[in-house]
Amino acid sequence: LPFPAAANLRPGAEQKVVFITARVHPGETPSSFVCQGIIDFLVSHHPIAKVLRDHLVFKIAPMLNPDGVYLGNYRCSLMGFDLNRHWANPSPWAHPTLHGVKELIIDMYNNPKINLEFYIDIHAHSTMMNGFMYGNIFEDEERFQRQAVFPKLLCQNAEDFSYSSTSFNRDAVKAGTGRRFLGGLLNDTSYCYTLEVSFYSYILGGTAAAVPYTEEAYMKLGRNVARTFLDYYRLNSLVEGPLAPTPKTR
Repeated sequence: LPFPAAANLRPGAEQKVVFITARVHPGETPSSFVCQGIIDFLVSHHPIAKVLRDHLVFKIAPMLNPDGVYLGNYRCSLMGFDLNRHWANPSPWAHPTLHGVKELIIDMYNNPKINLEFYIDIHAHSTMMNGFMYGNIFEDEERFQRQAVFPKLLCQNAEDFSYSSTSFNRDAVKAGTGRRFLGGLLNDTSYCYTLEVSFYSYILGGTAAAVPYTEEAYMKLGRNVARTFLDYYRLNSLVEGPLAPTPKTR
């Protein structure tokens, strides 16, 4: 079936899609708060959110492992699978959420009327501080450099996001992850990242003090992720009126 034109876009706008997933690992609860921050901001009345809705389509799957979350598992699904190692060939029976999301992503990628430009999978990290990203390694130097633009912009917008901790790799252990698999599948105009955020604290630049994360701080990082698309797509001039501070979600 053809994809209907997104109702939120201004007439005639091309469908640029940002696809976001979270909570593939059930124990990584901070990822849900970051995702909530993104969603709450995008549906708010904030002038930046309105511009983003006019120009971009956000597809969000906030919980890829609902059965694992329900059971209180740390990393695996009901059937004992680490879903983030099965993107290459997910089974509709054993990995149904992954299978459904992957089918949707591939359908969008193959649709000439849709530009799937970003895939971001949100996780939490048990040893590192701050928020940071993992990206992919490409032989094409220009593509590799373009991939660094979004995390650099996010670092400017979020005091708890660390570009110095952001890394680009092709570790064989991560071959079955969403970021690695889709990075190899999609073309050179698509950017695939894992967004990690610490379970514990972030360190502000220029200091050595660790600031403990709170639910609100995780949601603020989500809001700043959403805001960064305004800078990435150079839509700042379209925001009407003086910019109010980003609203708190609680």
